[in-house]
Amino acid sequence: MTATNKYYEAVGRRKTAIARVRLFIAKQHSYEVNGQALEKYFPVKELQAIAMEAITGAKPAEKFMVSAKIVGGGIAAQAEALRHGVARALLVYDLNLRGGLKKAGLLKRDARAKERRKFGLKKARKSPQWSKR
Repeated sequence: MTATNKYYEAVGRRKTAIARVRLFIAKQHSYEVNGQALEKYFPVKELQAIAMEAITGAKPAEKFMVSAKIVGGGIAAQAEALRHGVARALLVYDLNLRGGLKKAGLLKRDARAKERRKFGLKKARKSPQWSKR
C-alpha cells in the first residue's frame, strides 16, 4: 500500500461474477485477488492475460497495485469481471484513457448470461422428445 492510501475504486461484472477493484499507485504493477497473488488465483495463463488486459492495453502513466475482491461466477467470468473493473477504475484515475479502453471494448459490460429454464421444457429451449405414435 502507499503512504497516502489513496485509491481508485470501481466494480466490474460478468455473468454472476462481481469484482470490486481498487487501484493503488505503486512502484510496479502487481495484482492481489481475494488476498492471493494473481498467478495463484488464476493459474491458467489465458485467464491471467484476460485479467491484465485493461492495464496493458490502456498504458497508463503510472504503475498500479490492483486489489480485488471477487465473488460469484466461475473462474473465467471472474477474470473478465476483474478486467471490466480495472478498466472502469482506470477511467476514475484518468478520463483521457477512455478512447483506448473503449476501442478495445473493455468498458462495455458483457450482458450475456445463462437463460432461465421454462416450464414444460427440459432446459431453456430444449423440449422433451416427441413421438407421433
